[in-house]
Amino acid sequence: FVCFRRYLLMALTSCLVWNTIGLSAAMDSKPNILLFLADDLGIGDIGCYGNNTIRTPNIDRLAREGVKLTQHIAAAPLCTPSRAAFLTGRYPIRSGMASSSRYRALQWNAGSGGLPANETTFARLLQQQGYTTGLIGKWHQGVNCDSFGDHCHHPLNHGFDYFYGMPFTLLNNCQENKPPELDVALQAKLWLYSQIITLAVLTLTAGKLTGLISIRWKIISCFTLAGSLFFISWYSSYGFVHYWNCILMRNHDVTEQPMRIERTSSLMLKEAMSFIKRNRHGPFLLFVSFLHVHTPLYTTAKFLGKSRHGLYGDNVEEMDWMVGKILDLLDKEGLKNHTFTYFASDHGGHLEAQDGSAQLGGWNGIYKGGKGMGGWEGGIRVPGVFRWPGVLPAGTVIDEPTSLMDIYPTVVHLAGGTLPQDRVIDGRNLVPLLQGRVQKSEHEFLFHYCGSYLHAVRWHQKDSGAVWKAHYVTPDFHPPGAGACYDRGFCPCFGEGVTHHDPPLLFDLSRDPSEAEPLAADTEPRFDTVVRTIARAVDKHRRTLTPVPEQLSLYNVVWKPWLQPCCGTFPFCWCDKEGDS
Repeated sequence: FVCFRRYLLMALTSCLVWNTIGLSAAMDSKPNILLFLADDLGIGDIGCYGNNTIRTPNIDRLAREGVKLTQHIAAAPLCTPSRAAFLTGRYPIRSGMASSSRYRALQWNAGSGGLPANETTFARLLQQQGYTTGLIGKWHQGVNCDSFGDHCHHPLNHGFDYFYGMPFTLLNNCQENKPPELDVALQAKLWLYSQIITLAVLTLTAGKLTGLISIRWKIISCFTLAGSLFFISWYSSYGFVHYWNCILMRNHDVTEQPMRIERTSSLMLKEAMSFIKRNRHGPFLLFVSFLHVHTPLYTTAKFLGKSRHGLYGDNVEEMDWMVGKILDLLDKEGLKNHTFTYFASDHGGHLEAQDGSAQLGGWNGIYKGGKGMGGWEGGIRVPGVFRWPGVLPAGTVIDEPTSLMDIYPTVVHLAGGTLPQDRVIDGRNLVPLLQGRVQKSEHEFLFHYCGSYLHAVRWHQKDSGAVWKAHYVTPDFHPPGAGACYDRGFCPCFGEGVTHHDPPLLFDLSRDPSEAEPLAADTEPRFDTVVRTIARAVDKHRRTLTPVPEQLSLYNVVWKPWLQPCCGTFPFCWCDKEGDS
């Protein structure tokens, strides 16, 4: 019996040593890094997060073979600021990518705002560690600053060796026979003003010709010229959104203008797989930034009508198929066990995206709110799945608060790099948590912004296990109680349409993840203590902020013809180099 015990102890020790050696060897080598980021996908749209009407077997496989996060939080509820935080590991307000106006995302390829050149992305740091870096898909972080072709905001100026995709984002304007999506209310006003001016000119002209109005032709000519200039000033941009925003680029060159949306998915998949094949000897960083599942939800015929959730479900299932094709290629090339893979969404599903009774936006599960809402969970709680066979334990579920900003220090750590020391990095390295070497997230507080306005704060009270959430500002839903702002298309961050709370609305997400029942001082003994603790954290956080130029100011987001990417001679911008090839 003593001999048996000694033998068993030696065997266990040997097994532990070899596992440690194997794990250490895997960690010492630089893994390939594959990042999938969906656009507007709700946390409730995926099978491994509880959806039973949309089939996502490939994303579910990642969760089954790796680690699933249930409290993974975006730093902003809209594309541009959320992706800026993802790329830099910093709250968008630190880089100027948080807006104090109603324009909370970039509106044009020809705007002058974008991710500042002095921000250091994870791609730049991995590039310095010998990685070949690629971005396939959506960018939405700007293109030019001062002149056509300066490409100051371009992916290749932010650490990516290769870029193929949209410098902007998908819009309804990118597909024929779809209602316009960009600044619809403003366009309606501009049309009205143009019609009023035209009617006034026609009335004056008719009055002059009939002798009913005594007016000089010179004045009528001035009115006509002013009206024409007014019309041209706005229609030259809004009348040609399809040409100005719906384009594809390869590195610095425009390859499709306007893009042929019916073949875009196949081109993106082809480019992603080609990048992996070219760089299979590694190490590589590939950021697959899906155009799915943003409206107009263009879906190829193979997937149309296949899901039980309409066009939106079809589009999600097509995206999952694309994920599967890329994962299959990793298997085929023998790269699966040497690739750190991640899947997430940039923010919650867009509840207000509808076409009549058809829902064109995502489902955020049990969580209140959606895209555009900086405080409510439905706008910021997203899927988060990791896989690295042999290094991360399969089938693991982690309920700790984590952030999309955590990807930055995590991949820099895996690449053997060093984080910048001259700025605040808000993300935290997730590797110890993902491996199970620690049980608690490093995040104590997470700050939830809507534009540049702080709407809510999350406090992870580690000693008690509680996750407190204080809401200082909430949007006013319309109709009341509807859970979204169906009268506006997006909920506002400030002004009319929001309610300020003093004291803040307080929830314990560990007991009430749906944020259904706010706590009060007479029902929660710790109410005052929690509110004071969070207020002190807010003060401390604000002291770390420094003024920076606002990239989403009105001047920076308006269309500037001299900054327009163009594959011809402006304004004659048209090409189809993909078709020519």
